Order: sequence, then structure tokens, then C-alpha cells
Amino acid sequence: MTNEELIIERLDRIEKQLTPISQTANGIKDLREDLIPLSGQAFRLIARELEDVESSFQLEDLMGLLKRTLRSVKHIIFAMEQLENIVDLVATIEPLLKSAVPQMINYLDDLEQKGVLRIINATLDIRAKVATAYTAEDIDQIGDGAVALLGLTKKLSDAQSIEFLEKLSNLPSQIDLASAKPVGPIGMLGALSSKEARQGLGVLMELTKAMGSLNNGGRSSKSDQPEIIA
Repeated sequence: MTNEELIIERLDRIEKQLTPISQTANGIKDLREDLIPLSGQAFRLIARELEDVESSFQLEDLMGLLKRTLRSVKHIIFAMEQLENIVDLVATIEPLLKSAVPQMINYLDDLEQKGVLRIINATLDIRAKVATAYTAEDIDQIGDGAVALLGLTKKLSDAQSIEFLEKLSNLPSQIDLASAKPVGPIGMLGALSSKEARQGLGVLMELTKAMGSLNNGGRSSKSDQPEIIA
């Protein structure tokens, strides 16, 4: 192989090596030509947008923000640590929430099916109506009356009182008002010949004596020895 052939071969190899570089350079040139118009538009857009914040932002503000950030590095680190703790807490309770939330939904749905939520809403409406119709002083007075009624209810819960009220509630069904007739003094004496009438009169006398205790502040006026009524 002659020297000329060697030189030509080397030139071919060099040309092959330079071809990719030339292609890359051409690509960069094309890219630059494409970016020049876009960069001009981008700079104009940035300048126009910065004009809107020019009155509210100064370079000194940026420096102040940087200084304050540097002074608050410890606070930022503390906040990030607390954020990590919150993330750990959420990761810990997430399995519990997955089981608790459906149970809570089912519980609320059960309350809705039973009408409990509707009753609660109705109760809130009643409270609103009461607040509209009565003043705070009236509500306090009503509360005192409710407490007194609860005291009376407690007294009526006694076994003897319940038995008396049950017997008293049976009286209307045993009375025949259609057969009631006017009765004079002689008729009253004749009616006392009935055992039931005498027993009723005895009950009436016991009630009368018990009612007499109202004048004594609720204290019983019975004597130690029972009084015999002829």
C-alpha cells in the first residue's frame, strides 16, 4: 500500500469520526435557532409577570426571607420531626381506622333505621321552639318545676302509693253513673246499711284525716291510738 493510499484511508477514518460531531453541531445550531424566538418570548412573559408583583416584592424582601429562613432552621427541623411523628401516628392508626370507620357507619345506619337520629333532630327543633317562646328566666323556673315533679314522682314510686293508685284507677270501670239517683238524708241512712257503703265511708274518713295533715305542714295528725268511728 502506497503512502497516498494510507493518507486517503486515514482521511476517511477522520471523516467518519468527525461526521457525528458535525451532525451534533448542526443539531445544536438548529436547536439554538429554535430556542432564540422562544427565549425572547419567555423573557418578555417573565418581565410582564414580574411587573405585576413589582410593587409588592423587592429584592430586599428576598434577602430578608433568606435570612429569616437561616435563623429558623432549628424550627424548620423541629416542624419536620413533628411531621414525621404525625406520619408515623397516621400509619399506626390507619389499620384501626379501616375497621372502626365501617363499624361507625353501620352504627349510625342502625340509629337511622331505628329513628334515633330523627328523634334527635326533633329534639333540637323542640329546643329551638322553647328558646323562641321562653326567656332564660322562664327556662330556669321550668327547670325548678321539673325537679319538683321528679320529687313527687319519686314519692309516688313507693309500693304503697303505687298500689293505692292502681286501685284508684279501677274505680271508673266499677261505677255505673246511669244508675245514680238523687239521695236525701234518709236515703243516705238507708245506703249505709250496705257493707260496701260503710267501707267506702271508712275509706273516705281515712282520706279526710290524711288531708287534714296539709294544715300541719305535711305531718300526720294520727294519734298513737286508732280512733274508732261508730
